Amino acid sequence: MAQAQGLGKRYVKAFLKGFFVGVPITVTFLDRVACVARVEGASMQPSLNPGGRQASDVVLLNQWSIRNYDVQRGDIVSLV
Repeated sequence: MAQAQGLGKRYVKAFLKGFFVGVPITVTFLDRVACVARVEGASMQPSLNPGGRQASDVVLLNQWSIRNYDVQRGDIVSLV
């Protein structure tokens, strides 16, 4: 029984260690490099969401190129 408790404590400790390392890295990545967004509605048809109002597309927003002013003709820009 004591051995099972020691094993459980190790798993919890390893999970918390990974959690406290992984969450800040993920938040920083999503804030500075890229984030995921969903396109809904008819505003971007027919390029995005060609199926109509019931369907939605998922896109990756590259924030790194905006910070470096690397926007070219034909790029889709999202404003918040």
